[in-house]
Amino acid sequence: MDLLEERDKKARWQGIPLLLRRLHESSHINSDLSKTHSVVKELSSLLSMEAMSFVTEDRKTPQESVSPNTYTFDLFGGVDVMSDDLIKDCLSVLYNCCICTEGVTKSLAARDDFVMFLFTLMSNKKTFLQTATLIEDIMGVRKEVIRLEDIPNLGSLVQSFNQQQLANFCRILSVTISEPDMGVDDKHTLLARNAQQKINASPSRAESNQVALLNIPGFIERLCKLATRKVSEASGTSALLQELEDWHSWLDNALVLDALMQMAIEEAEQSSTESSDEGSLSSSPLRHTLPQSMKIVHEIMYKVEVLYVLCVLLMGRQRNQVHRMLAEYRLIPGLNNLFDKLIWRRQPSSHTLHRQNQNCDCSPTYCIPQKTRKIGFSRKVSFKDICERKKKLNLVCDGKKGLLTRLISVMKKEPVDSSFRFWQARAVESFLRGATSYADQIFLLKRGLLEHILFCIIDSGCKSRDVLQSYFDLLGELMKFNIDAFKRFNKYVNTDEKFQMFLSQINSSLVDSNMLVRCIVLSLDRFEGQAEDIKVVEVLSECRLLSYMSQVENRLSFLFRLINIINVQTLTQENVSCLNTSLVVLMLARWRGKLPFYLGALKEKEYSEKYPGCLLNNFHHLLRFWQHHYLNKDKDSTCLENSSCIPFTYWKETVTVLLSSDRSSLCAIATYIDEAYRDLERDFMEV
Repeated sequence: MDLLEERDKKARWQGIPLLLRRLHESSHINSDLSKTHSVVKELSSLLSMEAMSFVTEDRKTPQESVSPNTYTFDLFGGVDVMSDDLIKDCLSVLYNCCICTEGVTKSLAARDDFVMFLFTLMSNKKTFLQTATLIEDIMGVRKEVIRLEDIPNLGSLVQSFNQQQLANFCRILSVTISEPDMGVDDKHTLLARNAQQKINASPSRAESNQVALLNIPGFIERLCKLATRKVSEASGTSALLQELEDWHSWLDNALVLDALMQMAIEEAEQSSTESSDEGSLSSSPLRHTLPQSMKIVHEIMYKVEVLYVLCVLLMGRQRNQVHRMLAEYRLIPGLNNLFDKLIWRRQPSSHTLHRQNQNCDCSPTYCIPQKTRKIGFSRKVSFKDICERKKKLNLVCDGKKGLLTRLISVMKKEPVDSSFRFWQARAVESFLRGATSYADQIFLLKRGLLEHILFCIIDSGCKSRDVLQSYFDLLGELMKFNIDAFKRFNKYVNTDEKFQMFLSQINSSLVDSNMLVRCIVLSLDRFEGQAEDIKVVEVLSECRLLSYMSQVENRLSFLFRLINIINVQTLTQENVSCLNTSLVVLMLARWRGKLPFYLGALKEKEYSEKYPGCLLNNFHHLLRFWQHHYLNKDKDSTCLENSSCIPFTYWKETVTVLLSSDRSSLCAIATYIDEAYRDLERDFMEV
């Protein structure tokens, strides 16, 4: 210090090196910030005179001889201290305030100029982590999604990120490209959603942001590389896997990992420059707390963030473009190569599927973050669409086992009530969903999937409604129109006791099982038209399930309950399938000339239950809403057509016939409602 003061006097540095030293010492979080402020004011005074002189004299080129204070400030690292260390500490202070005081976060979130400024700081590697952390917190409380196109030089900024920074940036992107959660109140209903979509006819900000990302050259390709990058060559050893499990017991937050990894990087950089102490990093305590397992967890948690962004893009309006790009960049083969590297940590039987705002204790190597669980990652992503269109999931993968085979193998090993089963079953179902493929069904049947599902439904004692629902849906896709599947079903469900248990599970929650009921009704109708096929006739006569559904009173019982458990005001994305299943039953009845019989039976049921007109009025309202909902030009009706193999034109025709106001028509609902109980014209919002 004495030497520096003496040199300062001789060189006429105006005490700037000493001031910078004081600034550095007082600019940390636990320091006296008043001292920092006084030092900055003193430095500002020294530099402002030179700056004023430079401006007033209109000098074209800065010169050291006429700006000695500014030159000295830069020479001793003043610019670095002010632009990096001080900014980092300011960001840390703001972040800590946001954690402790919600009002601070909301105040910052309301300042668009400040938010945009934060994004510009992400171009600096030294301040990236602190900036990203603060932005993520701010994005979480903003009422309005920001426009990514408003970020200065967005494309250049994203392209400047290294792979770790890009993965970290995905945590911010996930908020900007996701539609706001509509919650679990009335706004969650299809009625309210349709009304909201009518108000917001133009693309939402989330949709615009998705387009902005897709316009960044190389963006999707880099995400695919991040998602499929090898975790570790040594990660298959049992010792390392156990070490990973130990870390999972306390590390479930990517931000913690970010901070620790950043510290490790900084120590490594420091040790590389200190030739006098080559072993400083290897001997430091931090080195001992950051083994290879930590780096692996860090890598895998980033993959989850990246996969979430890809998932959201797959559900957006540009999904066809995204599907083609993911196929081009071979996402599925890459995920297949990683499959055995991931830990499928078993959960106790009491572990339930996560709901919103619940804490999660899942393994970070598999657990999908809360925002991902909300939209159902595995349920929504169609494996067929990601794969090249003319190839199958296992064929595009390298090695003896494809991704689908590996997924089934893991699913069979999971505890019966594990929440993982829900997501795994959804993923397999997405492979089958759509136009029925006999070859795909046989592929899965040969691997014992049907018997395993039946075991879980009938014999395992599974109590999770979510897991059971996923298995009902998967079983429906696996058995639909497949006579071999029904034969296998009858072989497993070989006693009346087992069959009654199976029916009990179906009847316990028809909202959960109605897709399976639809599959059975559709399959029965097709099989009954194949009387010349000896194999089909044999299964029809022996299969308990087909025999049960062939009885008209049983189909009517399902139809009555399907209509009775929903109304226009309670329709959601989850239970609208009940309306479509009831329509399937009536479409098949109409095709065979039995629609009047079914409508008459519903009227009789009303009177026997002592509430005449209630059921049929409700069904009439539901069908009016169906027209309003599915005949909208933005609605994709192909899913209804593919899942039923019934042309959508026939769906529309049947609904029109049922809603006819001609009371002489035996196929019109109005004909079966007595005048005293008729209430057909009520407005949707009054239903």
